[in-house]
Amino acid sequence: MRWSGPLESAALLTVLRVPARTAAGTRGVLPWAPLVGLVLGAVATAVGVLGSRLISPFAGAVATVAVLATLTRGLHLDGLADTADGLGPLRGRARALEVMHRSDIGPFGVVTVVLTVLLQVAALTALLPGQWVAPVAAVLAARVSMARTGLPGTVMAETSSLGRAVQGTVSPAWLIGCAVVAAVVVGGAQWLLSGPADGAKLLAAGAVGIGAAELLRSRATARLGGITGDVMGAMGEVTATATLLVAAAVLI
Repeated sequence: MRWSGPLESAALLTVLRVPARTAAGTRGVLPWAPLVGLVLGAVATAVGVLGSRLISPFAGAVATVAVLATLTRGLHLDGLADTADGLGPLRGRARALEVMHRSDIGPFGVVTVVLTVLLQVAALTALLPGQWVAPVAAVLAARVSMARTGLPGTVMAETSSLGRAVQGTVSPAWLIGCAVVAAVVVGGAQWLLSGPADGAKLLAAGAVGIGAAELLRSRATARLGGITGDVMGAMGEVTATATLLVAAAVLI
């Protein structure tokens, strides 16, 4: 089916109800994640801008984070919590993977999620409503970072069924194309909003966010023997948070 890839990505990464016959596999999950991110970012930011104008920037920021968490079923925040529990305490590889597969959340996970959400809300409070392109860019950059894990040669943890299913599903050419299109979309929008200098600053913020996620990927690979679905979600949250923080620092 022509649209099976985007539908597969939407089925796993959002709350969208997709007919099983149209999204029966996982080959399209990571390649089309940036497109899903663009849509999610646009919807969440629209709600946030509305909330910031009708109530306050803080209310708009909370609404943005809440909409994203709802539309993604909290999947990436859960991955962040599990990754923090696995990587935080000093424990062996097998034990770390075992902890990450459990359904409960430990103290490292709770603290990490709370601090991450607070940082996102703080940055969004500074950015909304005027710098509305930045939240869209952050969500889009997060999905580009997640798509990167599908490149051939990316090491997946032996116990990760999702990792094995999506391994090698993203070609370098496709990822570069996605990154270029993403840069043109958000950089161009920011250029039109406040000039070329701010467009470049926003692209730099996205690059910092993706770089932060790469550090997490490297750490997880060394500690866990590869990455897992939880690490992919954590990479998305790290990218979005770092992008928002840098954007708030350089655009305000």
